Amino acid sequence: MIKELLKSVREYKKASLMTPFWVALEVVLECIIPFITARLVNEIKAGCSMAVIFQYGGLLVAMALLSLLFGTLSGFSCAEASCGLAKNLRKDMFYSVQKYSFENIDKFLVSSLVTRMTTDVTNVQLAYMMIIRVAVRAPLMLIFAFTMAFIMGGRMAWIFLLTVPLLGFGLSMVIRKTVPLFRKVFKKYDNLNSSIQENIKAMRVVKSFVREDYEEKKFGAAAEDVCADFTRAERILAFNGPMMQFCIYAVMVFVLSFGSYTIITTHGVALDVGQFSSLLTYNFMMLNSLMMLSMVFVMITMAGESAKRIVEVLTEKSTLDNPENPVYEVADGSIVFDHVNFKYSKKAERMALANINLEIKSGETIGIIGGTGSSKSSLIQLISRLYDVTEGSVKVGGRDVREYDLDTLRNQVAVVLQKNILFSGTIKDNLRWGNKEATDEEMIEACKMACADEFVSQFPDGYDTWIEQGGANVSGGQKQRLCIARALLKRPKILILDDSTSAVDTKTDASIRKALREYIPETTKIIIAQRTASVEDADRIIVMEGGTINDVGTHQELLERNPIYSEIYTSQNKAGDKE
Repeated sequence: MIKELLKSVREYKKASLMTPFWVALEVVLECIIPFITARLVNEIKAGCSMAVIFQYGGLLVAMALLSLLFGTLSGFSCAEASCGLAKNLRKDMFYSVQKYSFENIDKFLVSSLVTRMTTDVTNVQLAYMMIIRVAVRAPLMLIFAFTMAFIMGGRMAWIFLLTVPLLGFGLSMVIRKTVPLFRKVFKKYDNLNSSIQENIKAMRVVKSFVREDYEEKKFGAAAEDVCADFTRAERILAFNGPMMQFCIYAVMVFVLSFGSYTIITTHGVALDVGQFSSLLTYNFMMLNSLMMLSMVFVMITMAGESAKRIVEVLTEKSTLDNPENPVYEVADGSIVFDHVNFKYSKKAERMALANINLEIKSGETIGIIGGTGSSKSSLIQLISRLYDVTEGSVKVGGRDVREYDLDTLRNQVAVVLQKNILFSGTIKDNLRWGNKEATDEEMIEACKMACADEFVSQFPDGYDTWIEQGGANVSGGQKQRLCIARALLKRPKILILDDSTSAVDTKTDASIRKALREYIPETTKIIIAQRTASVEDADRIIVMEGGTINDVGTHQELLERNPIYSEIYTSQNKAGDKE
């Protein structure tokens, strides 16, 4: 896990290494200052001149300034290293997610990925900051301060070592109790964020049904649950403070009592005032270092579970990989399904698609129709290799899709999905997702084919009109037409419309289909639809039922022989007559 996280340090290695270096110099100077101070006290006690006092004073000032400088430099390099690590972790996680297949993405909730890239990375950032600075400073301070205390106070310094086993036992008990709680609470964090995401996405529905109170109560219960687990964990971690305070005051009482007794009984021979003052200073240094180590321990305990969650994302391997010698050219738009069986998960009990055998010629227009849950979308997702088949093979252009370079295949298979997405930016920005080099003329032509130019040209800013995130400022039908135009700009060999004209009227639907026939006759067109009117002029229509192909034929053939198709057609036309 640590090895995987350290890969993200990269260009911040220098800052990460310089931080402990500056900290070490700062600690050395801080530990020498009390020693010099003790010497000065003894010199004053012996009746030294002002010149000696100024000499020692100048040395102390210089050392203090250097210590401040090294402390500042360590702070700067620590900030650079920790923030750089956080930046790289987020970047690496985002890049990893981009390479995921749909099967990989199904393993993680969207809310969980967001939590991992924000809260979890912040926890690791804070822990890393403390590790390269505080976790270096505290042990060094303990070692140097103990060494100097032993030099100054002799056997009295051993009291500091006696506290270590007590602290070690206490901290180990805290770890055992808190780690399971943090593991549990982060999963609840994911669910909490999922609730927020769902509520915001469905805000129109929530308001339409006046369900704000219900959503507030649901969120409140989830927030209380997270709060309760965090409170339990924090209560256990709170034992760190009393343990540290007990050790601090126990050592202070001993040093003050035994030190004072030694000075009085030996008349300053075994321990003089200067040594005693420096010993007290080293006492505070060591106990302060123990307090810092306690803080580091708490932060690392919290960050440990976050680090595991981050590494899960970084080490997740895509289930879809390029072959060793990929094919970089798709010959044509022909498609062959050869004894295809498919399920979304290895653990799934039933196949989403079973025994699919189908041959589509390049340039054909194919309609796919069927009831909800008949696996129409599952069928077309195998063509662009969004998922791999479980058994059998899918061939495009005469070759198994698993032989192609993924980018090459997907650039030749344009899919307008059922859930159309537009991104924040201008209409031109969104269209250029299909072809980043597209000219204005090419964009206008694609929009005319998709019947989008008629409404885009009416906007005051035309193709420079700003689209809000998710296309919130355009209608569903407008969004669908822009997404179709975006796909056409790819100039694909296969165009798949997954129920992507459901929000447009039948006249516009017919105009789009006519434009596709006339302008891209060589492109294989697959149209998934709920309306028979959207597929009735297709070369062939596939009727899906329960993950299998129930029948294949023309509109007229299916009307005559297929009860599923004829029932859908009749019900839709009756509904139209009644309207």
